[in-house]
Amino acid sequence: MITDLLISNSVSENIRKSQEEKALIVARTVSKSHIVINALEDRESSAAIQDYTKEIQTATNVLFIVVMDMNGIRLSHPNQELIGKAFVGGDEKAALKGKEYVSTSRGTLGKSVRGFTPIYNDKNEQIGAAAVGISLKSLETALGRSHKNIIIVTFLGLLIGTIGAIMLARYIKKILLGLEPFAISRILEERSTMLQSVHEGIIAVDHTSTITLVNKSALQIFKKAGLSQKPVGMKIYDYMPSTRLDHVLKTGQPELDEEQTINGVSILVNRVPLIVNGEVVGAISTFRDKTEVNQLAEQLTGVRTYAEALRAQSHEFMNRLHVISGMVQLKSYDQLTAFIRTLVDYRNQEFGSITQHIKDPALAGFIMGKLSYAREAKVDLSIECTSIIPEPAENKTTHELITILGNLIDNAIEAIEDSEDKTVEVNFSYKDEWLTIEVFDSGPGISSEQQKEIFRKGFSTKGKNRGYGLYLVQKSIMDLGGELVIDSKLLLGTNFYIKIPYEAKEVGK
Repeated sequence: MITDLLISNSVSENIRKSQEEKALIVARTVSKSHIVINALEDRESSAAIQDYTKEIQTATNVLFIVVMDMNGIRLSHPNQELIGKAFVGGDEKAALKGKEYVSTSRGTLGKSVRGFTPIYNDKNEQIGAAAVGISLKSLETALGRSHKNIIIVTFLGLLIGTIGAIMLARYIKKILLGLEPFAISRILEERSTMLQSVHEGIIAVDHTSTITLVNKSALQIFKKAGLSQKPVGMKIYDYMPSTRLDHVLKTGQPELDEEQTINGVSILVNRVPLIVNGEVVGAISTFRDKTEVNQLAEQLTGVRTYAEALRAQSHEFMNRLHVISGMVQLKSYDQLTAFIRTLVDYRNQEFGSITQHIKDPALAGFIMGKLSYAREAKVDLSIECTSIIPEPAENKTTHELITILGNLIDNAIEAIEDSEDKTVEVNFSYKDEWLTIEVFDSGPGISSEQQKEIFRKGFSTKGKNRGYGLYLVQKSIMDLGGELVIDSKLLLGTNFYIKIPYEAKEVGK
């Protein structure tokens, strides 16, 4: 309704101005006519004015055209009988004084809009005036038609707009998966809070490699690496040149459990493409500080190793108890006494030798557990120490040694599973802050081709989900700054030689 009112007023005003301009234009045309000017100066030819104005009136479809002299006497009029009489309306006086204007007044033909123009002769003397009238009734009819058209157009506009709004709403709702705006807002807030609360660092890019998301954990790692704290909006390769996230965008292939260094800070990274409807629309990377992961891995490795050692010792102890129980039931007391004496002497000798030479309690306990595990597997495992092995200055060294020895001894026991000679030897030597370890097994050996592959992550000849032991061994040796040499010959066994820097713990600390 308001729109209709505003448009109607605007259109009415434009139509009225148009009609007023039309009246003035016709009046000017008449005032410039030589027929009119000559007739006003020569009253005997005044009849020519009536014929001329009648022709103009018909052509322009106006209500009337009146030419008057300086006394306001009509020389032309649609009604022949009114010629020679004074102009009616009272609004002609200003025109007889040389003024051009538009007015509204009632005359003999009813109320009309009138355009007045003075008439001048060749000497620029005013000799009369021309008045052109347009009926207000016809003006109102034109306005009515315009208003009707406005209403029709407005209704059609509303109808089309409503249909378009409904279709647009359905399309938007489909895009938004049927969610209302408040639900989208709530989900966005929840997702944002979740991403910021995750302990892993998260960084995401769009299809143009522009960074769109970075959470708090990522910013903390980037701060440690000396990077800007406002990466959003930057290109990923400008912000972090060492990344491969732009490569994942191009290939659409994920890269999992990769190591990356950012200005000296090592991180473990997973990079995954974001695929929507079969098209790569971005990529996301999650990562953690490698130091934290190493600490966690060390703890888990130690706990698993200690648990295995305790299990093996417990199993061996239960076997001994079963033997003792059987001898008691058989009342073989002499044999029982000898068995217990032999067992105690052997255990004391074995454990005494280990604790006497290996001063790190955790490493010594681990080796004792491996001895029990080897006996359970019916493998002859011998531990030899040519010198005292002091306790290391850092706990990290103990964890890495447990990882190295645990995997090498386990691999050696597995290697001789089908061999007649089931021998595994571990020799320790410490000199000038260097620890040397030799692990030998009497297994079938390792071919030269396999020796090139055995340290590769995931490589195994024993089936799927294997091939991590020797990879971890090499990694731990590299982390300690040590060296590893393999000497293996088919059917003659395998020797692993390890040499690592080993700083002893100061006494009293």
